[in-house]
Amino acid sequence: MKPLSWEAAAAASLAVSAVVLFGLGTTFPQVRAFGYAPMLAALIIAWSVNRSFARDLSIIAACLALISAISVEADISWSNIARMGVVLSAVVIGPWLVTRYVFEDKTIQFPLRRGQPWSRLEWAWLVFVVVVAWAVLPQYFMRTGVYLNWPPLTNWSEIIRLFFGVNAVGIWDELFFICTVFALLRKHFSFWTANIFTTIIFVSFLWELGYRSIGPLLTIPFALVQAFIFTRTKSLPYTVTVHLLFDALVFLTIVHAHHPDALPIFIGV
Repeated sequence: MKPLSWEAAAAASLAVSAVVLFGLGTTFPQVRAFGYAPMLAALIIAWSVNRSFARDLSIIAACLALISAISVEADISWSNIARMGVVLSAVVIGPWLVTRYVFEDKTIQFPLRRGQPWSRLEWAWLVFVVVVAWAVLPQYFMRTGVYLNWPPLTNWSEIIRLFFGVNAVGIWDELFFICTVFALLRKHFSFWTANIFTTIIFVSFLWELGYRSIGPLLTIPFALVQAFIFTRTKSLPYTVTVHLLFDALVFLTIVHAHHPDALPIFIGV
């Protein structure tokens, strides 16, 4: 499908909706409700031009609407963990069930690539991710002060809950944004067109989660590369491993930012 088409206009409108709901709506809560207008426009356009595309876009829109009904800002209280767990699980399981058993469509898949060991290049990429994350993330979190978007971590219970939350959301990111959103858009667009739309939605979500200030300068390349890795390797475990290694440094950085003397593993901050 061409990048300049009514379908592309609908997908772009949905991406704008995500920017308003999760991005601008976080910084300026008074405009958050306006994010549903471009979502509605996206659905009207989609259903007017392409029924198959409209069906898939509606699934994505419904998921975004459900996520927008809760706050995804960093909150590690047990009640918020439970609330997010239910909603975020629903937007992964629901689309898979609907597409697989209602529409008999196997677009949403979670490939394991069993029996194929990771290549030297794939192992080297993991090392590269750790080194880059170790060098860059502390500079970003601490020099911009965005680590304050996460709880202060006053006891071990909060540290353990943060570790669980960071890893759980990291896994969910791949299941939802790559295996669901990107996969459904890739069905109708070229790789890069689908990747860009998915990235806009993903980065908007991360903004509300806490990756603000210059965060998009880091999260945009990360999102674009993750879709490429998933498409190239056809391995969800490998793609998740890349993400979790990155998130491990996120976790360590946040802990270090709050307790620098207890975890002196970074330099230059």
